[in-house]
Amino acid sequence: MKRLTWMFFVMLACMLSSILGYGAESLTGAGATFPYPLYDKWFNIYHHVTGVKINYQAIGSGGGIRQLLSKVVDFGGTDAFMSDEELQKASGEIFHIPTCLGAVTVTYNIPGNPELRLTGRLIADIFMGKITKWSDPKIAGLNKGVKLPDMNIVAVHRSDGSGTTFIFSDYLSKVSPEWKEKVGRGKSLNWPTGLGAKGNAGVAGMVKQIKGSIGYVELIYAKQNNMPVALIKNKAGNFVKPSLESVSAAADVDLPADTRVSITNTDSPNGYPISSFTWIIFYKEQSYNNRSKARAEALARLLWWMVHEGQRYNEDLLYARLPSKAVEKTEAIIKSMIYKGQPLVTW
Repeated sequence: MKRLTWMFFVMLACMLSSILGYGAESLTGAGATFPYPLYDKWFNIYHHVTGVKINYQAIGSGGGIRQLLSKVVDFGGTDAFMSDEELQKASGEIFHIPTCLGAVTVTYNIPGNPELRLTGRLIADIFMGKITKWSDPKIAGLNKGVKLPDMNIVAVHRSDGSGTTFIFSDYLSKVSPEWKEKVGRGKSLNWPTGLGAKGNAGVAGMVKQIKGSIGYVELIYAKQNNMPVALIKNKAGNFVKPSLESVSAAADVDLPADTRVSITNTDSPNGYPISSFTWIIFYKEQSYNNRSKARAEALARLLWWMVHEGQRYNEDLLYARLPSKAVEKTEAIIKSMIYKGQPLVTW
């Protein structure tokens, strides 16, 4: 019976693939670890439904941008939208489409792992090495009634080029003038102190292992590892816990036509201040490197599925869905893809 059931679903997938016009093309992508749990689920489901296999390597946003610029992948994934300087290095026009919204959380490992309240300036001081003890009066003052240990703080950061680092440092640059001047924002930083680990999974693993440590990871990584997350004070003065609701509230902004926008330090009174879109990046002109039109069409269909049908899977993995206005912007961008100068999307 199980064999018959499996055969039925395989036949159904093949029929849908034929009806919907999908081919047997395979696609490659690389980049951000921030949305990887969601992308992994998406690409598995998409493969079963369409027969199109997607190989996505979670190597960090910096790696995703480099591989797209080198034209060795069909698409890149990045949590940090490409700068004007980076876009100028490309041999063709590069598009960005947001795929979901997530939160960069501040997680830690202290006895009892109480729920802590932190401000942006306090977080900046910790990661600059200015605050070195968990019992520091500045931390204690925000967390009255919480027993804080007289323990050294070990700051854990990303060692690879990372969009998660860009989001985190973008936020700190907005709330701490000293951080902006001495450290700044970027996918890779010259860290004043602390230990480095590769990927969101690496930072989560190191924080979980080291007593007294603190780090920053995407929300799903903290939840999957049963790690505490801090409430962060937003611009309105409210201490907000990262959640689907608070991330969605942070995204209530107007997007430019190219969708490159920062939503950290949101004006929303209910918004979590370290929230961000994450993007898929790809070339407008899809005929490069002798790519077939079928491969280009397979990419366009995948992108369309991600921002439409794929959104139903976001919330189970603690990513917020795209707002309707963002979906409209992505539709316009996908419809602007071309192959040898001609419109690629005709459905």
